[in-house]
Amino acid sequence: MAAPRRAALRNCQTVFYSSCTILHSHRPCTGFQFPPIGGEPVKEVAAMVGWALRRAAQVHVHLARKASGVCRGPEHQALGARPTALEPTGRGAPGAPGGAVELLGKSYARDGYSNLSRKVLSRVGRNLHNRPHHPLWLIKERVKQHFYARYVGRSGTPLFSVYDDLSPVVTTWQNFDSLLVPADHPSRKKGDSYYLNATHMLRAHTSAHQWDLLRAGLDAFLVVGDVYRRDQIDAQHHPVFHQLEGVRLFSRHQLFAGIKDGENLQLFEQSSRSARKQETHTLEATKLVEFDLKQTLTRLMTHLFGDAGAEDQIGWAFGLGLERLAMVLYDIPDIRLFWSEDERFLKQFCVQDINQKVKFQPLSKYPAVINDISFWLPRENYTENDFYDLVRTIGGDLVEKVDLIDKFEHPKTHRTSHCYRVTYRHMERTMSQREVGRVHQAVQEAAVRLLGVEGRF
Repeated sequence: MAAPRRAALRNCQTVFYSSCTILHSHRPCTGFQFPPIGGEPVKEVAAMVGWALRRAAQVHVHLARKASGVCRGPEHQALGARPTALEPTGRGAPGAPGGAVELLGKSYARDGYSNLSRKVLSRVGRNLHNRPHHPLWLIKERVKQHFYARYVGRSGTPLFSVYDDLSPVVTTWQNFDSLLVPADHPSRKKGDSYYLNATHMLRAHTSAHQWDLLRAGLDAFLVVGDVYRRDQIDAQHHPVFHQLEGVRLFSRHQLFAGIKDGENLQLFEQSSRSARKQETHTLEATKLVEFDLKQTLTRLMTHLFGDAGAEDQIGWAFGLGLERLAMVLYDIPDIRLFWSEDERFLKQFCVQDINQKVKFQPLSKYPAVINDISFWLPRENYTENDFYDLVRTIGGDLVEKVDLIDKFEHPKTHRTSHCYRVTYRHMERTMSQREVGRVHQAVQEAAVRLLGVEGRF
């Protein structure tokens, strides 16, 4: 099997997003040193932050206008038009109680759990997977086409139903408890998920809808949607990405219909059932369901990538993260490109046939501008994702990457400091040193004001 094909199959292993190793170095950090708190720098913080946000908005509007005429027809929406998510109202920093978050026509009272940033809120309602001729839409339609053609019920209609417009706002019960996620599981922490308040959140996975769909009587369905996780900043990670998952249930008759002496086989062992645990499945039932799942995924991967095989190797790949599949199929190097309004990106996917091969042609690249920032962490209530969200909100897509390059603990005070390397490079252009300096200064000042960090001297 050719090396690119093997790499493609390996890359299909990601179902959600994978965690990245954070590299630590023990060399001195020579980046920015905060000025004393108080005085003119603090007074200018609001202006700095405002300038950075306005600058990011100007770039976004400019690109949206350029893309307004791309690939439009009577059945296509204007690429520059989309539903907008309102910014949170009320006072206080993210996570502070008081006020309300207005989102998708509903209002949610803020409390101590609220941690949504403007950047993330601006992504809600974009629904890239439903936008005709977007690469994520192409992937979704190809998967739907495969399931509709391959799995047909007795009446000749598709066996699997598809749900791709369910609201991304779910209850914490739907996202966690309905899936039996323990109360102390790390995914429930504010540092990992986005909360509107203690009872409502942006879904962290499309599995948040499984309980409702199963209770509605469905036994074979696909769910597609945008999901939200707090994460670091680089070309492979984004706080918003898209998932497609499939669920299928089998009755005893369906599972054993084609098996010799299947009428004597059972789904469950003779054991007890509780409110949180059903009886143990029999070995025969488990093996048949496992075989059906592997066969389903193998057929889907063959449909997307072709019949390649793995020669003398053995393995099992499962991958239904739409961005991951699109990045492999279309050679897209940066996950943030999926949010681009640049016609040079979007027009590459205006194809007549959804199965047509597309190889992404890179946009122009400019040299990166790199600045370091170091600070003492607050003694409590700080996570790395707090800093990443702050950088995203202020720098937007002008920030290429943020790396934690150094950790230091003072031997006497036992306080910890972090040093981050921030790479500034917009995907379509570069910024002047002066622009970078102003954005970087805004990040530094906002970190002091909103996160409670202190300059490292």
